[in-house]
This record gives sequence, structure tokens and C-alpha cells, in this order.
Amino acid sequence: MKTSPTPPTNIDEYIAGFPGKVQEILQKIRMTIRQAAPNAKEAIKYQMPTFTLRGNLVHFAAFKNHIGFYPTPSGIDSFKEELSAYKGAKGSVQFPLDRPIPYDLIRRIVEFRLEKDAQRKR
Repeated sequence: MKTSPTPPTNIDEYIAGFPGKVQEILQKIRMTIRQAAPNAKEAIKYQMPTFTLRGNLVHFAAFKNHIGFYPTPSGIDSFKEELSAYKGAKGSVQFPLDRPIPYDLIRRIVEFRLEKDAQRKR
């Protein structure tokens, strides 16, 4: 999907490298995260859009057939039942592009990660 030989330096550049339909999904994920974590900073880490506060909150990325969402192992474990319908691994989940993206679940996972981040501060 991506055609630029230069890695993106910000989320806008990252999203611009994908077809229109995927761009819409990525923008909506970005806004979902932004609304749940308004004080988080945007970055590109591991060549993926990342939101950070006192540490990494979540990453996301587009692939040929899915959106990868990376809320760390704690974010996966705490929502294991709801995420069981999706392919995933210890710290990641894959949302297929041919199914509706669960934006509300993404929001709740981000809110959970914010709480974990706040606990780290204490």
C-alpha cells in the first residue's frame, strides 16, 4: 500500500501513504484515540503511529488486509473476551478491513491504558 521510500515523520504523512478508504479508517482511529486521550502526544515509533503520555499508550498500523492495534499485553489481557473474535498476539490485535472497525472498543482500551499510565506516575 505504501509507495514512498522515505519513512513518515508524522501521523499525517503515515496516513497519506494509504488508499482513501484506509485513510478514512486510520483518521477515525486517530480521532478515537485523540478523544479518549486528549493530552497524549502523537509520534511515529517503530514506523507506526503512536500515542504517548508518560510512555507509549498505543500504536496502530495499516496492512493489506487489516489494521494492527498495539495496546501492550495489559491492554489485550484486560479485553481478552471482547478481542477473542479477532486474530492477535500477546500485545496486538488485528481488525480486518472487511469488517467494521470496533471504534468503541478501541476507545475503551485507550482509556484503560491511560489508567495504567496514571498508575505508573503514582
